[in-house]
Amino acid sequence: MASDPPPYDGLPDDDMILRDRLALERTILANERTLLAYIRTALAALATGAALLHFLDTIWTAIGGWALVGLGAALTLIGVARYRKLRGRLDQKRRK
Repeated sequence: MASDPPPYDGLPDDDMILRDRLALERTILANERTLLAYIRTALAALATGAALLHFLDTIWTAIGGWALVGLGAALTLIGVARYRKLRGRLDQKRRK
């Protein structure tokens, strides 16, 4: 995925009207909701993996359980990284 420049970078600060500022606030809230969705999905994967490891005793469920635990950890890291990256870009624009 190519890194696109923020949409308002070319505008002078006094050209951001109320509608633009409100759109920025909505984007910040959407970013937070997306982080929570990543965490919710990661917790579901972790819980499912832990349940497979705890209650079933076959090699295939152990492999699947550990895979789900790893997937949950990876989803958490990906979600936090994406949140922080976008939050940094939005904070720069918000300070202007």
